[in-house]
Amino acid sequence: MDVISAANARAAAIPPGQPGILRMEVGQPGTGAPRGAAEAAILALRAGNPMGYTEAFGLRALRERISRRYTEHYGASVPAERIAVTVGASGAFPLAFLAAFDVGDRVAMAAPYYPPYVNILTALGMVPQILPCDASSRFQPTVAMLEALDPRPAGLIVASPCNPAGTMLAPEELAAIARWCHENGVRLISDEIYHGLSYGTVEATAAACSPSAIVVNSFSKYFSMTGWRIGWLVLPEELVRPVERLAQNMFISAPHVAQVAAEAAMDCTEELEANRATYRRSRDLLLAGLPEVGFNRFAAADGAFYIWADVAHLTNDSLEFCRRMLAEAGIAATPGVDFDRDRGTRFVRFSYCGPEADMAEAPARLRHWLKR
Repeated sequence: MDVISAANARAAAIPPGQPGILRMEVGQPGTGAPRGAAEAAILALRAGNPMGYTEAFGLRALRERISRRYTEHYGASVPAERIAVTVGASGAFPLAFLAAFDVGDRVAMAAPYYPPYVNILTALGMVPQILPCDASSRFQPTVAMLEALDPRPAGLIVASPCNPAGTMLAPEELAAIARWCHENGVRLISDEIYHGLSYGTVEATAAACSPSAIVVNSFSKYFSMTGWRIGWLVLPEELVRPVERLAQNMFISAPHVAQVAAEAAMDCTEELEANRATYRRSRDLLLAGLPEVGFNRFAAADGAFYIWADVAHLTNDSLEFCRRMLAEAGIAATPGVDFDRDRGTRFVRFSYCGPEADMAEAPARLRHWLKR
């Protein structure tokens, strides 16, 4: 958020006609909601739909449509009764954590990680247990890492594709982790909010691997609906009623109009796949261009829209490095300290979900800045 604020301030100060800021700091799609989603919301409003509270778990039609996506996309049977529509994935995590864990429980995750995992768990009185990962495991946890934990955690969070590294677990790797968690009484929470945004690696859902796993997903990334604040949970049978009670008390329901739009968005495949093709082209441009200007060590960018670059050969202070990159090159990127408190000083995350022309321009600006 500090980088966004600084980039906004710098952009506002640039005189007309001068090169603008290349925004590579935020994980927000450059596209808006699919046309069909926006039109569905407009039609519902014009029809006089009062857009009041829905059931705590959301509109039945949306839950059934999400259920159908699991059949179509993964070949998995997930009944609508186990699906909870939430106020974005951000609203889903507290519900999952509160239902699955108690104060003092340890919850493991790979580093680098999405910062709110740690911050929400800590705020709720739970204890994040960090597993330092590196390129040897593609920045993902392994069963061997889990076996070495003593004591065993109450839970494990995995993300595939993950933020910030963009790496994915192969289906057999996810299945092995899910099986280990189920057999050892460790509650698996699978963050799948970047599903739909993968570039050759097969996507697998924990909902097909384990009866005890919790799945978190969202309409923010693949469906380009960040501001609509709409996501969902797939829950094990025993957590359906606890989560429903929590959701009713904490949020009442997700926004009605966003639910209407979300259901329509799930049928906007052509537009959504065109967006994904744009991200893939931007990814390919950066994977080819960054090594030529000195950024030659980064994680395999299997999915999402991030490149996690090791910049230890350029700096040992990613905060200052990103500050200078913005001030001197006009490129906003995110320092790694947000994602790994111990090792993040030598990493930078580049997001490539902005305009394709900006992504194409980035390597040339970096070359000029670094004098390479």
